[in-house]
Amino acid sequence: MNKRTNALPLVVGRKPLLEAISSGKTVEKIFLLRTATGDEISLIKKLSKEHNIPLSLVPVEKLNRLTRVEHQGVVAWTSLIDYVELQDGISHIVEQGQTPLMVLLDGVTDVRNVGAIARSALCCGAQAIILPTSSSASLTEEAVKASAGALQQIILCRIASTQQAIDVLSLNGIRVVGTQMHGSTPIHKADLTGPSCIVMGAEDKGIGKDVLKRADELVHIPMTGEFDSLNVSVATGMVLYEAQRQRITAE
Repeated sequence: MNKRTNALPLVVGRKPLLEAISSGKTVEKIFLLRTATGDEISLIKKLSKEHNIPLSLVPVEKLNRLTRVEHQGVVAWTSLIDYVELQDGISHIVEQGQTPLMVLLDGVTDVRNVGAIARSALCCGAQAIILPTSSSASLTEEAVKASAGALQQIILCRIASTQQAIDVLSLNGIRVVGTQMHGSTPIHKADLTGPSCIVMGAEDKGIGKDVLKRADELVHIPMTGEFDSLNVSVATGMVLYEAQRQRITAE
């Protein structure tokens, strides 16, 4: 291992990246030189939007740190796992005769938290995790390790934004349940037995305005004392355990 302990396998150069995308290889993230121009660069930007691949415009120093190979202003991480379209993920869950229980990560960027959340989700019966490219962590080796392999077993859906995810969930009759420190409903009083998607926000900012406005319900985890902060992966595990408890009781 080199110093990029969290990094993923690289694709370096314009044509190699275009070939990787066209061949169906899963690309985790694209780093593009801010000043790069040309038809191939325009096509890379277009394909990144079409395939929901996060793209960062960076200075040349960033690219030079990623690789010593001639990069032509383009370096990308390929993925250790595969993603599916959100609609395909929902359809698969329903076709298996299961009631959807999903987790939408709105601004969770710590890879270890994402890995730990995947582990709890799999243990508590959630079938899928939704990762908006605009506000989610790249799933590096560290994330996969933290998940104890769960990221390679659970359905992972990548979509452009949290707002688009809510649109798809709503069209499929899946309730959007936002978690907030001062949410109106204690988690044990929320009905999580039906098709549900739990939205977890970043520890510093919480869930975004789109979720606050459009969630079907806002819930909170009751806590004693004056200490009112939980790690996001711990909080996710608690909410998912309650969902699992309700579903087992309802059977």
